[in-house]
Amino acid sequence: MLPLAERMRPKTLDEYIGQKHLVGEGAILRQMIESGNIASFILWGPPGVGKTTLARIIAHQLQRPFYTLSAVTSGVKDVRDVIDKAKHTAALNSGLFAPADGRSPILFIDEIHRFSKSQQDSLLGAVEEGTITLVGATTENPSFEVITPLLSRCQVYVLKSLTKEDLLELLNRVLTKDEYIRSLGLQVKATDALLRYSGGDARKLLNIIELVANSGVKEITNETVTKQLQQNPVAYDKDGEMHYDIISAFIKSIRGSDPQAAIYWLARMIEGGEDPKFIARRLVISASEDIGLANPNALLLANACFEAVNKIGWPEGRIPLAETTIYLATCRKDNSAYMAIDEALSKVRETGNLPVPLHLRNAPTSLMKELGYHDGYKYPHDYPGHWVEQQYLPDELKSAVFWKK
Repeated sequence: MLPLAERMRPKTLDEYIGQKHLVGEGAILRQMIESGNIASFILWGPPGVGKTTLARIIAHQLQRPFYTLSAVTSGVKDVRDVIDKAKHTAALNSGLFAPADGRSPILFIDEIHRFSKSQQDSLLGAVEEGTITLVGATTENPSFEVITPLLSRCQVYVLKSLTKEDLLELLNRVLTKDEYIRSLGLQVKATDALLRYSGGDARKLLNIIELVANSGVKEITNETVTKQLQQNPVAYDKDGEMHYDIISAFIKSIRGSDPQAAIYWLARMIEGGEDPKFIARRLVISASEDIGLANPNALLLANACFEAVNKIGWPEGRIPLAETTIYLATCRKDNSAYMAIDEALSKVRETGNLPVPLHLRNAPTSLMKELGYHDGYKYPHDYPGHWVEQQYLPDELKSAVFWKK
C-alpha cells in the first residue's frame, strides 16, 4: 500500500489545499494553468507545502510532454538528454505548437538549488529559446542559489507554510476520503499537538496521522501524538533559508531591546542544532553594531561569551549565550560608531586618496623638513587640558562630520 502522503496527493487544482494567493480563483498560477500557456517559473517555499504536487497537477491538466529531474541525482548529461528529447518531441509535434508559443515540453527540476553553476548554465539556451518550459522547486532562496541569468528568465512564486485551517481541511479529507483510515474508525479528540508538530507541513501532518493510525490507537489526542513522535521535530535547517530568517529575528530582537523575543529565537536556534560559535559571533557583532559606545562593556562580555562557548560547547554553552543575549537586549543602544565608519568609508570611496596635511606628516629626513613636513603641528599635551584646536582632516574635508553624538 502506498504511503498516506502519496494516497492523498491531489490530482487537480480543486483538490489542492493552500496557496490561495497562487492557485485560488483568479490567481496567477491558476490562470496560467487553465489557459495552458505557462512561462518558466520557480516555486520557492518550505518543505511539505505542495511544490512537487503543483508540478504534477500541471503535467496532469496540461497533458503536455513532461520530464522530471531531481537535482540530487542528475548531472549535466541528464539535463542535455532531456533537452534533446524535448527538441525531438517538439519536432514531432511541430504541426500542433511551436516551441516559442508557450506550449513547449515542461521540465520539472526538484531541488533546483542543488544544481551546480555548470548544471544551471546547461539549461539557459533551452529556456531562452523556448525548447522547454522550466518549472523548478526549491526550499532555498533562489536569489542565493540560482544563477542570475537563469533567474532572470524565470518568474519566482513564493509558497507559504500551510495555515491551521489548511491543515484541518487536510485532516478532514483524510478521515473522510482515505479508505484505509476510514476502515480503522480513527477518531479525532484533540488537534493541538498534531498541528504543532506538523508546523505548516502537509507531509508531516500526513506522516503523523499514519504513524498514529498504524500504532493501533483509535483516537488522535495530544497525548497519543506526543507519545508516538517521542521527540519534537523542530523545523530548522541550519544551512537553509530558515537559518537566515531566525538569526535575523534574533539580532533584531536584541536591537529592539526585547529580551523575551531574543531568548526565544536563541532557543529556536539551540533546539535546531545551530553551531554555537555562529551564534556567539553574531552576539559580538551586535555588541559592536547596536550597543557600541553606549556600553563598551557589552563587547567585552560578548567576546568572553565567544571564548566560553568555544571552550565548553553544548549543552553548557547555552548558559553564557543566554546571559549575553539578555544583557545585550537590555543594554542602552548606540550605533554612532557603526554609522560613522560607514559614512567615512563612503567619503573615502568618493574622494579617493586625498593628501595628508603637511603639519600632520612625519619628517624623518632633512629633505622632508625642508619641504615643510610637520611644520605647524601643535602637540596637544603642551596645552591646557591636553587639547588644542587644529585641523586633522584633509583640506577638502576639513568641515566633514562623520561621528554624530
